[in-house]
Amino acid sequence: MADAFSSSSETVIQRVIGVTVKTSTPLEKLEVLYQIKKTCSFISERHFKKVALQFPDDLLVDSVAVAEEIERNCDAKLFILGDTSYGSCCVDEVAAEHVGADCIIHYGSACLSPSKRLPLMYVFERKPLDLEKCTSAFRELYPDTQSHIIILYDVNYAHAINDLQTILSPEYPHLVMSELVVEGEQCHIHGWIKRRKEEACPSDRDNNQDICQFGRQFTLKSGLSITDYSMFYIGQEGATLRNFMMTWNRSSFCSFDPVSMLGRTESVSINRALMKRYYAIERAKDANVVGILVGTLGVADYLAVIQQLKETIRRAGKRSYMFAMGKLNVPKLANFLEIDIFVLIACPENSLLDSGEFYKPVVTPFEMEVACNKKREWSEEYVTDFRHLLPGGCSYVPLPDQEDEDEDTDVSLITGALRSHNLLISEPVESSCGSSVVLRNQTLTVANTNSAASFLAERSWRGLEQKLGETPVVKAGKGRKGIAIAYEEEGTASQ
Repeated sequence: MADAFSSSSETVIQRVIGVTVKTSTPLEKLEVLYQIKKTCSFISERHFKKVALQFPDDLLVDSVAVAEEIERNCDAKLFILGDTSYGSCCVDEVAAEHVGADCIIHYGSACLSPSKRLPLMYVFERKPLDLEKCTSAFRELYPDTQSHIIILYDVNYAHAINDLQTILSPEYPHLVMSELVVEGEQCHIHGWIKRRKEEACPSDRDNNQDICQFGRQFTLKSGLSITDYSMFYIGQEGATLRNFMMTWNRSSFCSFDPVSMLGRTESVSINRALMKRYYAIERAKDANVVGILVGTLGVADYLAVIQQLKETIRRAGKRSYMFAMGKLNVPKLANFLEIDIFVLIACPENSLLDSGEFYKPVVTPFEMEVACNKKREWSEEYVTDFRHLLPGGCSYVPLPDQEDEDEDTDVSLITGALRSHNLLISEPVESSCGSSVVLRNQTLTVANTNSAASFLAERSWRGLEQKLGETPVVKAGKGRKGIAIAYEEEGTASQ
């Protein structure tokens, strides 16, 4: 322990920290893992001159070698995109446009959310799948061969799914294998992925048995709904599985982890997760000031859902402020204590944040709509794809007519206090003291509410300020020497 707090700056600088680093892939395996020939064909056939290669952090170690191989086989200038603006599973069109790219090659895991600005090609990481262990775990979890089962999988195991289907289909006649699909004419089709022919809602309403959601498509047998099927997921525990379980929460789930090679029945913890989300909705009902976090600039229709959220929040008598801050963390959101709750606009896999470590809850657009739209009720349906909340979407619920709305008062399940719904009927008029007087209705005359701007004005520290002309000019002096743990003039630190 004495070495850890040594006063010697040289000791601290030279300290070695053990970090696990992924080794680079041998050159002879790059073609198979990163589909170099298919990528070059995609670039050359469409005459792209500037190409953006988007790698997740764990694959950046191979990025230079992949770029060199592509440049050797096609005439194009390549740009490697690392440290994506938001989640690495989403296509970072903003970073690609900064370099004027003609197209994007997306490597690794992907949420398959639609993006419409630039032509796109997906190249999944071909992770190994032990078919013998996987089929053995499947048979153990589903001893009844007449069971109705849907197989879902992480995109990185798509290369092995046809072989798995060949093994299991003769034994399980009611087995349904999902397919990967993409939306939009600009997405390149290759291998194990196809283009979505039409937009389908995640339900079997109107006798539509084609389910198409989260980049997966499968067809149910006539007369059966998705609740009649069990789900078998191939992949590690994470955002993808959590998103599936939250959306299809009335179906039982089992999974096979290709890394540990173990199968298991997923626990009922998803029900506890749903209760946590319901608690967040109650917090959203109590909130007066809402922060809209823009967690994507690439998923289609994100601007439309922002406008819809702003109107929904305003009609519920709350104030909203919009933030674009890239990847979220606790220190970033802690800078805005005047915000009562945040709503995150992101792809389905990144929107379900565990906000337990944050100072204020972070909810999804669906949860905010449940809190603010009186026509939408909390039910077993759970929507993680915000596009389904928009007009024309299968989960769209319009706001009530403004002239028909009356003042509602209910009791908060968290604080026990009375709360009112729909205070802001008209736009507020700012007063000189930072508060605002707003018209409520004919029975209740006025309400005095404080905005986040007035809250900020009352702070003793409001961030970095220029204060031009207020700071005296002084001669620069000699600063400290060393590092923060032990500046040289401070002497020896106590052991």
